[in-house]
Amino acid sequence: MIDTYSHKGEGYNPFLITPKWQVAQLNHAPEEELDAIERLDVHFLTDEAFFLVEGQAVLIAAEINGESITYDLQLMQPGITYNIPKNVWHNIAMYKGAKVLIIEDANTHLPLPDGDYDFHYLNEAQIADLRKQVNTLLNK
Repeated sequence: MIDTYSHKGEGYNPFLITPKWQVAQLNHAPEEELDAIERLDVHFLTDEAFFLVEGQAVLIAAEINGESITYDLQLMQPGITYNIPKNVWHNIAMYKGAKVLIIEDANTHLPLPDGDYDFHYLNEAQIADLRKQVNTLLNK
């Protein structure tokens, strides 16, 4: 009567999908590391929740005003659920061994117009600023 799920590999794996929502696990992979982040994501219609299972990860929220980006960075703590409201640009910087559960709308990753996401690609200065701010947070 009880289903169980686990994801042991690298990267993103949606494993519990219903008609309305899904649970995915994002495990550390090289493309999830801070030095690999080149873009931010946004969901226009739905929130997205994150839960750190183990390891170290920094949740990144951002407000974009032209070329200016203001970041809200959160060093994730195990056992705390973090919500990114709809229309908030975001990403996650993960470190070796990190595992994060993600709860989101089941149709989030469909292409527009049926899906609920878009990307903002960062320029070199924005990437450098993001890396500097995350590293400052980690070295406090």
